[in-house]
Amino acid sequence: MCHPHATGGAPGARSGPDLPREPGADAEVRRAVPAAVPEKARPADLRRDELLADAVRGVLGRTGAYGAMVFLRSRAGRSLVLRTVAGVPLSVMRPFRQIAEAGPLPVAVCFRTGHRIVLSDSEDTMRRFPQLAVGLPYDFASACVPVGLGPDRFGVLSALWPASDDGVPAADVAELTAVADRLGAGLAGLAADWRSVEPDGEATVVELPPPSVPATRVGLFDWNVATGALATDERFLEIFGFGPGEFDGTVAALNRRVAPGDLSAFRTAARTALDHGEVLAARVRVLGPDGEPYPVELWARVPTAISDGRTHLVGAVLDTRRLTAAAAAVERLREGVFSLDLDGRITYANRATEPLLLARREDLIGRHPWEVLPWLADPFYENRHRAALLSQRPTAFLASRPPGGWLAFSLYPDAHGVTGRVVAAESPSGEAEPPATPPPAALTGLGGTHHLLQLASALTEAVTVRDVCRAVAEEILPAFGGQELAIYTVRDQQLQLVSQSGYPDGFLDTFEGTPIDARVPGAETLSTGTPIFFESVRELATAYPGLALDEMGAWAFLPLIASGRPVGSCILGFDRPRPFTVEERGLLTALGGFIAQALERARLYDAEFALARGLQQALLPHRLPEVPGIRITARYLPGTQGMEIGGDWYDAIVTGGDVTLVIGDVEGHNVAAAAAMGQLRSAVRAFATGDDPPDQVLARTNRLLLDLDPGLLASCCLVRLTPADGTARIARAGHLPPVLRHPDGRAEALYVPGGPLLGVDERAEYPVSEVRLRPGSLLALYTDGLVEDPAVAIDQGVDRLRAAMARAEEGEGLEEAAERLLREVGSTRRVDDVALLLTAFG
Repeated sequence: MCHPHATGGAPGARSGPDLPREPGADAEVRRAVPAAVPEKARPADLRRDELLADAVRGVLGRTGAYGAMVFLRSRAGRSLVLRTVAGVPLSVMRPFRQIAEAGPLPVAVCFRTGHRIVLSDSEDTMRRFPQLAVGLPYDFASACVPVGLGPDRFGVLSALWPASDDGVPAADVAELTAVADRLGAGLAGLAADWRSVEPDGEATVVELPPPSVPATRVGLFDWNVATGALATDERFLEIFGFGPGEFDGTVAALNRRVAPGDLSAFRTAARTALDHGEVLAARVRVLGPDGEPYPVELWARVPTAISDGRTHLVGAVLDTRRLTAAAAAVERLREGVFSLDLDGRITYANRATEPLLLARREDLIGRHPWEVLPWLADPFYENRHRAALLSQRPTAFLASRPPGGWLAFSLYPDAHGVTGRVVAAESPSGEAEPPATPPPAALTGLGGTHHLLQLASALTEAVTVRDVCRAVAEEILPAFGGQELAIYTVRDQQLQLVSQSGYPDGFLDTFEGTPIDARVPGAETLSTGTPIFFESVRELATAYPGLALDEMGAWAFLPLIASGRPVGSCILGFDRPRPFTVEERGLLTALGGFIAQALERARLYDAEFALARGLQQALLPHRLPEVPGIRITARYLPGTQGMEIGGDWYDAIVTGGDVTLVIGDVEGHNVAAAAAMGQLRSAVRAFATGDDPPDQVLARTNRLLLDLDPGLLASCCLVRLTPADGTARIARAGHLPPVLRHPDGRAEALYVPGGPLLGVDERAEYPVSEVRLRPGSLLALYTDGLVEDPAVAIDQGVDRLRAAMARAEEGEGLEEAAERLLREVGSTRRVDDVALLLTAFG
């Protein structure tokens, strides 16, 4: 990744007086890398999150949407990360917390194109974005709008509506766009002030305001028990029925408002508070204007800040009439009533739920019902909760409750959660009585469909063959209750094992290299294109006598066929005999299609990666020159994320009595970047060998890149070093500054002036700065992958390298220094390639 902000003297440069900068460089810096800022900007993360929270609240407050979320572009610039969400369970959005910027989902397409995307219902979603429909198979409408200002784009604002025949109202889309524009302006302001607008940490869930005013009124008081003086707020006076000017500020006046039968209890509560330091929820009755009493609760304590002994009480009085009446009414119902929050946790359950669910309320509160009650553990029931929330429509279902009986559940959703109702029900027609114990979590009904949808969503994010196999193993075995999984691919008309889980050591070795026309089930399922199921050991042994068997009791052999071509086969093993229903066989067949398509795509990606990585490695120098007076070493590390490759390169060229040190980075992570890197390395070598000065080498390379027109940019740093006197002439093209360690151990980043990236302007100039190296000096050239870390600004990464170079160990050689710098400076979370060229002088 190239960093245009490194073209000139950066903020906080350590090289002495201010240095000239290219025209417009500051504006380019702020647009491109707003996180590359001084440390003072870090608290701005809070300001960013406030802007995002205001945006989602604004959408939900001004439109008919029930859910809203903001995705921000990641620091690496290759994905969109869910940062803020409201009205939608975060657990439901798990598969979409990080979306590839180049992917097919609406959020990614909206960000790339800058155009709004509006989906009216589930049919519209399935037709235009089937990957989203597979991951969220519920009926809702949605809209995505880009968040940015001018050419700068920071992310996407998305909202959800209940599906309807009219789709998303045009006025709501306009309001969503207006909110996104205001958010974009706010984020642009942060970026202009060198403040971070990129996502970090977990997504934030924004709590929505309650749908109505609280049912409980609260009044505050301060009572001097020794004098009888009582200071109150207006709400306290309202609760006790005092009109304007009626209260004289004494407890005696208050006593006249307490029901005569409760006056003793009121005084007892006050004494208890004085004796024990507090009183909690003491109930007394207050006389209303009509003389009828109503209950209030007294909460009081002795304030520790008052030094005159236990003579003061401060506290509150709660008027719980409406809340108490509502709770009492619900508690009197004979049918179960409960509430769930957005994530499905029980927040309330009335008394009648206990005998129906055969569980105590204290065991239910704060838990998911499908976690507490084993007979609700099938994912089908969790899916009903999600369906209600995402469609914002009531839903109902039946559940069998052991040891005997059926229950009917009804769910009524809104943006704050779900209200539920449960009653006893008759056995469905043709159904037997529920089993005494629930069956194992096998793939039945829509519960299995949920797992398949999760698998399909995971497969859309899988890049490599290894990613695909991991997704299948993590989703299939739990979904089907299987114990063994093997995935084979076809290579040279033979089956080659690429992934296995649960098999005994060495068991699959005998099947490696099996011809695809062999008479074994793993090959025959592929040659016939038909899944093969065995419900018992006897069935398999009868069909394939002499076949080696392990201790499984049932098997499913699935063909993996993509675009009519055999890709491989997938084998599932179960530890006990089991029947495969018609529904299960159909789902497993569909599953094979999912896996085949993902596997074929991943194999092609792997092949492209291997070609590009091989090309890249072949273009790097295999050995560095040996020059009297200087020692040179280099390190190259590939990125650790996905299959991406970079265009990083380095070189050392002997030119007469001088040595030209070069390091560069081509924008992009693909074969084109690697190819462009090879062309640029050859060009720089040719121009430098011709004894052109450093500025002319970069200028000619810049014009060559523009003539090639690959649509790519590149950064480069070139140092012409004269060993005879230690003169180093430095020219930079949008590249990070070299770091120099002096013989006395002091280290500095050389923020010398530079020109723009290669491939931007054919008239660009690249000024040359001269630095004198003394014997014992150490010079480091590097690419941004070494100092880049999602957690810190790029300038902090450069300073971390400077500090590491200053910490030279006694007797440390050049090779040891290179290894130490990679360990101490390089991030374990790096996503970019790393190149390091280290030169010792003298």
